[in-house]
Amino acid sequence: MDAAGQVYAHVGQAFGPREYDVVVIGAGRMGSLAAHFILCQRPGLRLLLLDQGGLPSEDGATLLAPGLWTEFGVPPEHRAAADYTRRLILGEVSAPQGGLEGVGLVQRRGLIELLPEAQSGSQPSARMLPRLRPLPAGLLEVDRFPHARFDPDALTYNAGDLTTCAARRAVAAGADLMLNAQAEPTGSGVTLRRLNVTNTHQIVVHETHAVRAELVVIAAGAGGPRLAEHSLGTVTHHGQVYRQTPRLNVPTDDSTPVIRAAGLTLRPQAAGFKVLTPSPQRDPHGYRPTGGRLSGVPVGVRREVLQDLLEAMETVSALATGALELGRSLGEVPGAWLSAPLGGWPCSEALTGRHWLLLGGEGADLVGPGVAHTLALELARQLV
Repeated sequence: MDAAGQVYAHVGQAFGPREYDVVVIGAGRMGSLAAHFILCQRPGLRLLLLDQGGLPSEDGATLLAPGLWTEFGVPPEHRAAADYTRRLILGEVSAPQGGLEGVGLVQRRGLIELLPEAQSGSQPSARMLPRLRPLPAGLLEVDRFPHARFDPDALTYNAGDLTTCAARRAVAAGADLMLNAQAEPTGSGVTLRRLNVTNTHQIVVHETHAVRAELVVIAAGAGGPRLAEHSLGTVTHHGQVYRQTPRLNVPTDDSTPVIRAAGLTLRPQAAGFKVLTPSPQRDPHGYRPTGGRLSGVPVGVRREVLQDLLEAMETVSALATGALELGRSLGEVPGAWLSAPLGGWPCSEALTGRHWLLLGGEGADLVGPGVAHTLALELARQLV
């Protein structure tokens, strides 16, 4: 078994100039999974996993990811990646193929999608839904949705646990992990800047290193395309979006299903619901998230989210009660930037012969691990 890699958590740990086969920029879900999968394919590779935060997945959208897998809405070209993702979450993937243990709590809650019109696979009447899975009283007006469909295999899971598990496995397989480090891709590898905090709580660059690498994977989330463009001069066509997840304090338990209605997804979490509104395709360059106003009162949800909630209030009646947490400022409603890949689905893209861009975004819950695994297979072939 290969020796475990080194974890560089702070600048007190000396880091000398060295070369790596692969450097992965970003230890969120996509980056940590890619590092893990690459070492499963090519044990013994010299791999460096970098993150600007103090822990894998500490910053960015991974911690706020809804952790929801369902077959609904997955197009045919992404079915293979979705199937791999589901098997990975359930622990059905073998270790040589990237299997993980200890992913965290995985629940087969099922998903009920309430529909105003009949669709393929829909059931005759929404009135039969309470017999399939109990729906919380007072949550929504079921009679407003004459049709529905049910995915009994839908899963909820913790994306942060999945990320941490993948990063740990990568380090155990020999990857070096450097935290609190900014990274910039270069023609020969990366320039990394190790960060420190002064006595006055200012973040400063403590030291800078030039690291050579055969391949560089940019998995820096929403900032990945911008990093590639600024550092490599490569034009990309991807965007970013600020995702917020307000909370709805309607009681739930382990039998409560995930519910989709009126354009919203209500994901049971911590005895309530996490509310997911439809994301816009992308936010304009330079956009800064700001809270909106409801009847002249400042709230923490951005105006676009507030509009989606207002449109759904007539049918999801609990939204019009004090159960909905709107906050008084942007900081009171969980939110983070996530990537908005061109085409709307996680993808990998070759930027140069040495550099790859790996993006997750909103569809990472459904197919992200499968996309990262496919990229790992390609890079393993490239490094032969």
